[in-house]
Amino acid sequence: MANIKSQIKRNRQNEARRMRNRAVRSELRTREKAVVSAAAAGESTDEMLRLAQKRLDKAAAKGVIHRNEAGRRKSRLATRAARGNSS
Repeated sequence: MANIKSQIKRNRQNEARRMRNRAVRSELRTREKAVVSAAAAGESTDEMLRLAQKRLDKAAAKGVIHRNEAGRRKSRLATRAARGNSS
């Protein structure tokens, strides 16, 4: 355990950020799963896909994930949603 005042505060900040980032990542996975399962069931994925892409963009803007990762995941999600809706 740190005994320097600034390091104690830094540890507190890091823990708060870690928990926030973990919650955001968890929500991303949940929203992506919802789109994939709806596409597999043949349901409409338009609204869910839009929300998932919005959350990915927000996570990238906040620095939780890299912007290229957000773009890649959005692309893959859109492809899976389109494939699920067509078949």
